[in-house]
Parts: sequence; C-alpha cells; structure tokens
Amino acid sequence: MRTVELLLDEHTEQRVVDAWHRLAAAGLPSQSNHSHPTNRPHLTFASADAWTPSAFAAVRAELHGLDLPAAFDGLLRFAGRYDVLALRVRPDARLLRLHRTVHGILRDAGVEAGNPHLQPGSWQPHITLGRARGATWDLPDDLLLPPALRGPAAPAGRFAAARTYDSASRTTAGL
Repeated sequence: MRTVELLLDEHTEQRVVDAWHRLAAAGLPSQSNHSHPTNRPHLTFASADAWTPSAFAAVRAELHGLDLPAAFDGLLRFAGRYDVLALRVRPDARLLRLHRTVHGILRDAGVEAGNPHLQPGSWQPHITLGRARGATWDLPDDLLLPPALRGPAAPAGRFAAARTYDSASRTTAGL
C-alpha cells in the first residue's frame, strides 16, 4: 500500500510534535513513542495498492509547489483495531478540491483506491496524535491539546510539502 501524505510547515509540525510530547508526558499513547524514522505529523490524502507510473507522475505534478492553509478544529477519536486520537483538520475549499483532484487522477489512471475512509465524501481530515490498542484519552480536550493548537485563536499553519509512504518497504519519497 502506498499513501499520499501532506506535510506541515516546520513551525506547525513542531506544534504538533509538542502535542505528542504533552500526551507522552501525561502517560498517554502518543505518536512520540513511534520511533520509526519516517514518523512525522502528516495528513493522509489517498492510498492505493498499485500505482501506475502515469498516476504517480500526475499526482506529483498536481502537488508540486503545495502551499495550503492548515487550520485545526479540536480533536477526533476513532475506535477500531487501533484507537486513535487525532487533531481535526478544518478543510477549506482548496484542500477539498485538491483531494478530489488527486482521487480523480488515481481513478482515471485505473488505480484502485485503497482505504475507503480516504475517499471524497468519507474523508475526515486529521493528523494522528496517538494510537494504540484499547487506548483511552478520557481527559477533557483542553487538557489533551496544548493552547497553540486549541480554539479559534490557534494560529493556522501551512501544508507545505507532500510525500508518499510505502507500507511494504516502510519508506517515504518526496512528491
């Protein structure tokens, strides 16, 4: 499986990493405990099992020069095989349009989509803060999320780059 991921500008990424450390310091599951060298805050945009060279090139061209606002809107919790605590990304029209465009490129190239939760209409844009089996983050959101990422006064950041992640080889490549 290969995913397309949007990456944050350096300052905003550091604010998310600080939130990871805040969770870990409280003894809660956090992405700061995930030590793989590819681990960094990201927004998963699309996934597919097999990419054609033309689809890869078209997605790369579409994401070239990426510069979109990254605004946050509280926390999300997902339950499943792994429980997830995530920072909700408030998408603007340009982010949603780019998301639909990337999925259209993949569809038109005959690339079968991977995760159905990433499809337009089902996608809940977020950046994972922590994940674990049977995890609970039962503190109020304002205790889980630092002020730099909380509320309407939280400054927006930027999505400034994109990459792919290959889950078989556990490697990334810039787009």
